Amino acid sequence: MTRTIAPRVRTLVLLFVAVAGALLATAAPASAHAALTGSDPQQGAVVDRAPARVSLTFSESVSMDDDALRVLDPKGERVEDGAPTNVGGTTYGVALHSGLPDGTYTVTYQVVSADSHPVSGAFTFSIGAPSETSVPATAQGAGGGIVGRLYGLGRYVSYAGFAVLVGGAAFVLACWPRGSGVRSVQRLVVSGWLALTAATLAMLLLRGSYTGSGKAADIVDLELLGQVLQTKTGAALVSRLLLLAAAALFVAVLFGAHDRREDQEKRDLTFGLAVGGTVVAAGLAATWAMAEHASVGLQPGIAMPVDVVHLLAVAAWFGGLATLLVALYKAPADNPVDTTAVRRFSQVAFGSVVALVITGTYQSWRQLGSWSALTDTRYGQLLLAKIALVAVLVGIAYLSRRWTARLAGTAGDVPRPREEERSGAAGTTTAGKTAAPASTTASPTTSAKASTGTAAEKTSGTASGPTSGPTSAADSDPTSTADSSPMSTTASSGASAKASGRASDTASSDASAPAADGASAPASAARRTGGVKPVGNAKRAAQLARQRAAVDAARQKRLRDGDPHRFGLRRSVLAEAGVAVVLLAVTTVLTQTEPGRTEQEAAAATSSAGSADASATGAVTLDMPFDTGGEDGKGVVRVEVGPARVGANDVHVYVEDPEGRAVDIPEVKLAFTLGSKDIGPLPVAPDHITTGHWSASEVQLPMAGDWEVAATVRTSDIDQVTVSKNAQIG
Repeated sequence: MTRTIAPRVRTLVLLFVAVAGALLATAAPASAHAALTGSDPQQGAVVDRAPARVSLTFSESVSMDDDALRVLDPKGERVEDGAPTNVGGTTYGVALHSGLPDGTYTVTYQVVSADSHPVSGAFTFSIGAPSETSVPATAQGAGGGIVGRLYGLGRYVSYAGFAVLVGGAAFVLACWPRGSGVRSVQRLVVSGWLALTAATLAMLLLRGSYTGSGKAADIVDLELLGQVLQTKTGAALVSRLLLLAAAALFVAVLFGAHDRREDQEKRDLTFGLAVGGTVVAAGLAATWAMAEHASVGLQPGIAMPVDVVHLLAVAAWFGGLATLLVALYKAPADNPVDTTAVRRFSQVAFGSVVALVITGTYQSWRQLGSWSALTDTRYGQLLLAKIALVAVLVGIAYLSRRWTARLAGTAGDVPRPREEERSGAAGTTTAGKTAAPASTTASPTTSAKASTGTAAEKTSGTASGPTSGPTSAADSDPTSTADSSPMSTTASSGASAKASGRASDTASSDASAPAADGASAPASAARRTGGVKPVGNAKRAAQLARQRAAVDAARQKRLRDGDPHRFGLRRSVLAEAGVAVVLLAVTTVLTQTEPGRTEQEAAAATSSAGSADASATGAVTLDMPFDTGGEDGKGVVRVEVGPARVGANDVHVYVEDPEGRAVDIPEVKLAFTLGSKDIGPLPVAPDHITTGHWSASEVQLPMAGDWEVAATVRTSDIDQVTVSKNAQIG
């Protein structure tokens, strides 16, 4: 790796590592396609009698094991009777023990949605009246922790490996068939296969812990692995491993037999590899489509094939881009990537962009459902970021096309076929093993120099004496004597040095003729032995021929790298690859995020259920933002009064921080005032139930009217504020 190449490649590798590290550091528990849309009893409800069962309704079907749904009494003891069952549709329930005492009960759930993401949550309800409970109403965070981060990293590496494997192979077959013999391209495609295989195996092992306990020790639990293999996601991962075995055979043929075939046989094999490779690539893409977002929701029969096309287009573009970048920087001087290959890839990339626009538009409509979801949901915001990155990538690709057009306008960028190089090398070897005059056929360049040197010696006659030989040998290029014999070193080097400068490469052409001034001792000895050269001389000639070839290749590479058009193309392709690395990371996060359509539908269902319950009972809910002015002094206090009628009412108070998380504060008090009747304020001191939740029962409101409900919130010893709103009672 040259000094100019290494910094750029290191920059791209460091960018990949930085993005992977960001995924590890910032990865949150995966947001699922399924969302809880209702429950019976409802969250925070107070029921008169103990229910026979607790049921949960999700936005789509889910899978659950025996411990997926738990109900805990105020002491933390489990009170469910049997395993959870599907009550009907997307509603799941678990029976409870009979004769449960009054108090606050906590419901926790941890299930796996149909699109493979873990879903977890918790809520409380009360029997008779709320009570203190030792159980925090918080979920255990499915998909989080170190296991969740590793699983997210595995998803990113698997996407990257798939793109490099499929896109690299497609680039060789469709754009640059001679690239199958380039070692750096071979290493890139094989690295993609290894990355995808390793990531798939890791995800298969992590899957059980990822959707369950989240403990690292469960990664090697064989019983848990057996359960994973029986799920849809487990079957998809195993299918991917089987297809990767076929992909390994494909790669072996592509970089083995395909590279050694010539002309018609190579074209026939290319067609077969293209057909077989397309089938394997489509199968690999289907392992994602059949187990993730495309497999559930609206029109799965259309969405899954569309998702396969989308993944193949991404791989053809990103993987081909990575292969082009490696070829531009690492291809050998005798087989550089030419403008024809770059122009072909430009056409492939354009087709990929068209396919991405069409399939991406359909997927966006399917996952969002409305324009508001673009800005109001996390999925929509990530999608906007992805669209912006794609626009940047297309803009850089346009610059690459311009550099390609300029490069195509330069002459002499098509290298000599490798077959000619092989034949030239064979000629050099033959020359070293035969008589000295034949050594002048090592290469076309050497032959030209040889003819020049011979003519110069004939012109110079015998002007050079014996003393000129050492001077010529010292001044000549060490690599220019590759084909010289012992005779040529002493008999003609002096004559050729002053006559033609560096033309001593071909002094062997004069070695076969008698020297004008008389042969030297080694020459006479050679003639007496019949012109037989020592065996070591042939090895030396072959070694120097290889050195000359390396020097010539380095010179050609310097000339090629000095082309400003090729340099500009390299920089633009490197910029494309950098943006693609970030774009792939955003796509990975997007696949783990709850679609905007589902998020809005779940919110609407929850709102409708709350409205229906309020209509039936006459309950009112008041949200009052507060700011005590101290540290962590901002938030929202929510007061729920039910049934909001004259007489006894139940009051629940919830406190949340600005991000919507339940938080505890030192004190919260209420006061009810009916100013029109000069009643109040009636103080209420609710009891603390759980994190961010207070409750008071049997709150007497003696008359109907427009009551003022004031909440006094204290966030520290000295920071306190009172906020109020009016509520219609009766």
